[in-house]
Amino acid sequence: MEISRAVLAGMIDHTLLKPEATCQDIVGLCREAVDFGFKSVCINPSYIDLAHRELENAPVGICAVIGFPLGASDPAVKAAEAAAAVRAGASEVDVVMNIGFFKSGLLGKTQADLTGVVSAAKSEKPEAVVKVILETCLLTNEEKVRACRVAVAAGADFVKTSTGFNKEGALAADIKLLRQSVGPRIGVKASGGIRDLAKALSMLEAGADRIGTSAGVAIVNELK
Repeated sequence: MEISRAVLAGMIDHTLLKPEATCQDIVGLCREAVDFGFKSVCINPSYIDLAHRELENAPVGICAVIGFPLGASDPAVKAAEAAAAVRAGASEVDVVMNIGFFKSGLLGKTQADLTGVVSAAKSEKPEAVVKVILETCLLTNEEKVRACRVAVAAGADFVKTSTGFNKEGALAADIKLLRQSVGPRIGVKASGGIRDLAKALSMLEAGADRIGTSAGVAIVNELK
């Protein structure tokens, strides 16, 4: 797959979600995002204010994770967290689906949980982008298809593979399945375990629109 450094960088959410990440680490992340032209920085909500100051007037978005990494927070709390994140300056939110609800067969509750987040984010900023993390490593193929339908019905703009905090991350086969399930109008984000150019390109070839990785600098630097 032929791709330029600029195009690839523009598809990467430059990610730092480690609990031990410091203010200095987030500043460094933001500066790398500007230098390399990444699509966004993906961070925990407590650092949105800092990132917003660092990225002022820069063409780099702020992506905040919601209900992370388990997705099991009270639905009202997840909605409030999403609204607060967008008010603070996030342009995108990545929310973890309530996997326990979903695997219990509570599809209505799962969808309502996600709809609350979508509504809260877009009520603050209509153009806010909402991505739903499915945690594909915990789902069967049939469940992945069903989860995509739930996410789309809830108003999601993207479906996303993984938190990166579970037993397995993004797989090309899952990206293909998600792309087939959501069609061309909904985005697909590959995230979890993408640490080199070959794997990043395999995700794009499989149908991903966005790559979430903490190794964005190394990946882009592999391109000559």
